[in-house]
Amino acid sequence: MTHPDHVDDLVAQWAIERPDVDASPMQIIGRMSRIVAHLDAELLAVFRRFGLGEGEFDILAALRRLGEPYACAPGELARHTMVTTGAVTKRVDRLVASGLVSRSASDDDGRGRVISLTPEGRRVIDEALVAHVANEERLLSALTPGDRRTLEGLLRAWGRSLGA
Repeated sequence: MTHPDHVDDLVAQWAIERPDVDASPMQIIGRMSRIVAHLDAELLAVFRRFGLGEGEFDILAALRRLGEPYACAPGELARHTMVTTGAVTKRVDRLVASGLVSRSASDDDGRGRVISLTPEGRRVIDEALVAHVANEERLLSALTPGDRRTLEGLLRAWGRSLGA
């Protein structure tokens, strides 16, 4: 038998107050919401050690994943980070101010811009990535390898069904 948690308490309360409503979806969605909030705080704590927010980490990571020359147009960066170009601009502005990326004119189109990792930006993302992955491993340590594979598959299938 599992130990009841906060979500179990909520569902039990709804069963008493609204027995006509099946609150069982809260068993998954409620727990997912609570886990995501906890994970966000844990991930952000590591990013902050490197002077980054989640958005800045995403931009640096996207540029680093692209390989040399670690540069691309803002629109392409938006596609790699799944945010709007407006959000990319705000994040890039902060990263330019901190010296982790540079913004320059495109060689192909003088009106276009290219965002590039600076040497300091590459150093920071390389160090932050190692700390980030170690943190994620720590956060998943309670799950067995088999549990992790099962969860990966379930989340992949659920995400596809939601169009996420």
